[in-house]
Amino acid sequence: MLSYSKVAQAGIAAVSYLASVAGENRLAGSAEIAESRRISRQMIAKVLTMLSRKGLVEGTPGPSGGYRLSRPPAEISLLDIVTAFDDPEERVMCPFGPHWCGNGAPCPLHDRLMEMHQQTLDQLAAESFAQFQ
Repeated sequence: MLSYSKVAQAGIAAVSYLASVAGENRLAGSAEIAESRRISRQMIAKVLTMLSRKGLVEGTPGPSGGYRLSRPPAEISLLDIVTAFDDPEERVMCPFGPHWCGNGAPCPLHDRLMEMHQQTLDQLAAESFAQFQ
């Protein structure tokens, strides 16, 4: 099963907010996003900087600045956001501990867990932010 970090969760929250205001054709400030999603301003600032580096959001500095999505919400998937912060392959962990899978014969659950992991990635890739518009 895939788990993702708190930073990736905050990234999803920030992008969902930007998707919700995308039709207004305006910039949203980090304080506005942080308040709306009840996440610290410091966390949102960090997340927006990382999303900007990955080309998922565009930022404009200054007092009248803010952020907007770099593409329409329908063209950004949940997987795009998760992979901006996490490597999903590194987050797959064998429930039998670190000395099973990858160190000899895989555990009895290995094939099924990998199948479930791929299904989760496929679902994240298929889900866009269009629903927030």
